[in-house]
Amino acid sequence: MNNDIIFKLKEHLPISDEELQFILTTGDKAIIESLRTAAQDVAVHQHGKIIKARGLIEISNRCKNNCLYCGIRASNSELHRYSLSDKEILECCEMGDNLGFKTFVLQGGEDVEHTTERITNLISQIRARYPHTAITLSLGERDKSDYQAWYNAGANRYLLRHETANPEHYKRLHPSTMSFENRIQCLKNLKEIGFETGTGMMVGSPYQTIDDLVSDLRFMEQLQPHMIGIGPFVPHHSTPFAKFPAGSVDITLRLISILRLMHPKANIPATTSLGTLAKNGREMGIFHGANVVMPNLSPTTHRKEYALYDNKICTDLEAAESRKQIEIQIQNIGYTLE
Repeated sequence: MNNDIIFKLKEHLPISDEELQFILTTGDKAIIESLRTAAQDVAVHQHGKIIKARGLIEISNRCKNNCLYCGIRASNSELHRYSLSDKEILECCEMGDNLGFKTFVLQGGEDVEHTTERITNLISQIRARYPHTAITLSLGERDKSDYQAWYNAGANRYLLRHETANPEHYKRLHPSTMSFENRIQCLKNLKEIGFETGTGMMVGSPYQTIDDLVSDLRFMEQLQPHMIGIGPFVPHHSTPFAKFPAGSVDITLRLISILRLMHPKANIPATTSLGTLAKNGREMGIFHGANVVMPNLSPTTHRKEYALYDNKICTDLEAAESRKQIEIQIQNIGYTLE
């Protein structure tokens, strides 16, 4: 039966919620290892032993929202706020291009200064300078017209984690000014426009249950995202969830494997949060089916200020040094960084 579950996942056969719950909770090491090897095999078959590098640019830690889990929430008065200028962002892109990055990821809080026009103009400049480089945005919930303008300007991909597919759980993680319905509508809008759309969730977020994780898997099964970003919940000391325990590395890795089997072609990163809780988190993510890493191109002076959670991995290495270090780590486990 247990091998049947993994077979069903690989072959995209109907699988029950009870079977998903079992594979998420079993302590049988042989089953867990079979799941991992199956996922790694599928990742290698689909993507080769190649790990894609995305150049991450954290453009602003200003945010109008007050999500209960997030270190850059609006009410965190301890945090020094910053917003990169267009010139600084373009300098990061130039550095990334010189280092061979084929994708730039512009990530930030929901900064009210990021007007539709400003981001549209920024995308247009990046697209004009780097016509063959993919532009990924992760700037939160916006009107469909904003997404359309950015897509028209040359953005290719958009990452917006749904965080949880349970509306009641969503309410426990977010302020009343935000709604589960709007988050899901934003994802639908992005797909309708034509973006390569990414979603994902925190593993082990406060009040999360195994049933919630199964609902997340079902939601993504329906959405069919191009990218899936998941990582363990890591608390931040300046949030209402400061005293909650961090999410499970084991369950996160298990979910990466399940998602790889369910979505063989999707790009799945080995996230920074995974590396924060586990010494070899990046490598472990790859062995469980991940195929993307995101070295930081942001100015070193601001990296520690983009503090979504405590103890975030944040080196003072310049982008070139950081990429080289990651490249060596990837090579040491038998893969190539692209």
